[in-house]
Amino acid sequence: MVEEIRARGLMLIPDAHFASTPPGQRLEGFLEQVLAKVRACLEHAEEHDLVPVFLGDLFHWPRENPNALLVALIELFRLWRPFVLVGNHDKYQARYTQDVSLAVLEAAGAVRVLGEPGPALALLTPQGRVLVGASPDGAPIPHSFDRSDEQWVVWLTHHNLNFPDYDDKPVRLREIPGVDWVINGHLHRPQPMQVVGGTRWANPGNITRLTFSRRTMERTPAASVWLPGAQELERFVVPHLPFAAVFPDQELPPEEEAGKESDSLFLHGLERLAWRRTAEGAGLREFLMANVNPELPEARLVWELYQEVVRDDAK
Repeated sequence: MVEEIRARGLMLIPDAHFASTPPGQRLEGFLEQVLAKVRACLEHAEEHDLVPVFLGDLFHWPRENPNALLVALIELFRLWRPFVLVGNHDKYQARYTQDVSLAVLEAAGAVRVLGEPGPALALLTPQGRVLVGASPDGAPIPHSFDRSDEQWVVWLTHHNLNFPDYDDKPVRLREIPGVDWVINGHLHRPQPMQVVGGTRWANPGNITRLTFSRRTMERTPAASVWLPGAQELERFVVPHLPFAAVFPDQELPPEEEAGKESDSLFLHGLERLAWRRTAEGAGLREFLMANVNPELPEARLVWELYQEVVRDDAK
């Protein structure tokens, strides 16, 4: 039996990437800015009778986050107890375990974690009952769903979905009989909604700008609202500073071709790691956790090589 909540709809907050130290090329003030974004989303949810749900990657690094950050989030979340889908950044070495930061928030009663695939909660709306399902990072997306008497079925995912700007991603968009909407986190660039049969696929993008690029500069950070009967998600623009105030004053890197960006993303990340590692405090382990997809067959080999490097350095 899933938890039932009376509400008008869902407040969808994609990929906050909380971190006490600015990740990548972000400048100082990152944490305070993300806190302001999320607080605005939670207050909007309360004002409009929406259930707040994070679409994965609540944290940028899965564990060893400072206690001050965890306390700040516990204090922020305790009034709302939002649902949090487990993303790849919320797990350590591809597993959600008790030693990750999200588990601390769960144990404190500050959040309700969606860590297992399947039905997660039911919304009792004025228009009818809505069943909300979840497929956290690494979990399968159902091929069909027996909707029974549900008026709507919405499925939340954190996957490499094959949206137009991500045509190299492995998970194809398809009709899922019994599922009206699939709403995805993980892919930070907003994508136009795709309709396949009776299933709508949405990827609203993240609320936190992480990549120093022209595409990021041209994008407005926003969360989304889902309401019963809606044909599109409703955008909710979050508080944000100008691009020039949160990224360094330097020339933008050349843009990749749309279909080839992800091919070099890993190498670009290694370059950023090399020149930012001292200020960022992130080592190779954290980079691999954030960028190696555990679904790929080569992931195990990457981690074995990492262990060999660590052992060699320790000699």
